[in-house]
Amino acid sequence: MNIIFKSIRVVNPEQNLDGIFDLWIKDGFIHSIATSITNEEPETRVIPGKDLVALPGFFDMHVHLREPGFEYKEDIQSGCAAAANGGFTGVCCMPNTNPVIDNVSVVELIRKKAENLPVDVKISAAITQGSQGKQLSPFYELNEAGVVMFTDDGKCVTSSEVMKRAFNYASTKKLLIAQHCEDHSLTENFSVNEGVMSSSLGLKGYPSVAEDIIVKRDILLNEYTGNNPYHISHISTKNSVKFIREAKSRGLNVTCEVTPHHFCLNEEFLSSYDTNYKMNPPLRTKEDIQEILAGLKDGTIDCIASDHAPHALHEKEVEFEKAPYGIVGLETTIGLTFTYLYHTNILTLNDIINKLSTNPRKILNLEPIIIKEGNQANLTIVDIDEEWIVDKNQFKSKSKNTPFNGFKLKGKPKYIINKNQIIESTL
Repeated sequence: MNIIFKSIRVVNPEQNLDGIFDLWIKDGFIHSIATSITNEEPETRVIPGKDLVALPGFFDMHVHLREPGFEYKEDIQSGCAAAANGGFTGVCCMPNTNPVIDNVSVVELIRKKAENLPVDVKISAAITQGSQGKQLSPFYELNEAGVVMFTDDGKCVTSSEVMKRAFNYASTKKLLIAQHCEDHSLTENFSVNEGVMSSSLGLKGYPSVAEDIIVKRDILLNEYTGNNPYHISHISTKNSVKFIREAKSRGLNVTCEVTPHHFCLNEEFLSSYDTNYKMNPPLRTKEDIQEILAGLKDGTIDCIASDHAPHALHEKEVEFEKAPYGIVGLETTIGLTFTYLYHTNILTLNDIINKLSTNPRKILNLEPIIIKEGNQANLTIVDIDEEWIVDKNQFKSKSKNTPFNGFKLKGKPKYIINKNQIIESTL
């Protein structure tokens, strides 16, 4: 690789860096960053930087790569291709595969398959063996094998006693515990948010209190067991935001994420009975979205994550009640974030960098990205103002289950640079 971006804006709030530079990437490293670079090497590729912004590589900390076991939906290679196409240089994969990621052999399989891909793949493992909510997985052994987070994502650890043991077990090494907050006794066989829409559609509802109960319970349990690092996945309710804000105000070690579909879609979209709007947690009310937007703005919500959940066409094209939960998100997250948060003046560019790059890495205890000469290049390059139409046929993901097909967005991923590779987006 030998590339110069001419007159490109380079931004990294961690360095108080924001300026127009010539950026020279050579052999995977930042060879030079200067106001002007005169290059005598004829093989150097020169890319005009006008309208482009180079940012520390974006990281999606909630992705379902589906391998092993569900490769017909997605696999590690196709998932990473989707991540790169969507502007991400790193992802953390969830453990609800088959077999579940609860032992070192599965971790090693994933690491081996991902090692030469342009996207860094970090691995989460299940809190409990088989994600059955009973016996704890071998945290220490898995952490030594490279696991960065523990979660039964897709399921909640509903037993308070088991969750208390998990916090105690993790606390000796300050291992990160994440939770899918859902009291399953209140949500069995749900299809949509419980409320006016569930009644009018005649579908089983998921009451928002089912999320709120577990959020509050886990905050209390974690405080009781020593204030271990605790992360709440894909929050969707106004009370979740309020509980987390209050916990942070008391100095508790709690972080959280939100998905784009939970800040830009509400339950009213379900009137079409389109199963691409069926997800877990479900789309909530406009009132919930307003509190989520407030939480993004005031810093209560640390990260934006896609919860990329690919499903095959034949699985989604069924009766609403029978369809699986989830949508693909790696290739729409950046566009949705800039459209609904940046161009509406809810978040600044620095805020977006923090929520899509800096904070996920801090939470997962990964090395920060510093854009300076001699460092390895790990960059997401975007055009903040480019308008584009989402076309699911341009996705690199094996699955196309998106509610955003045909949406007009403003802000588009253009390239990623990582591991001595450059990938140009085809979106």
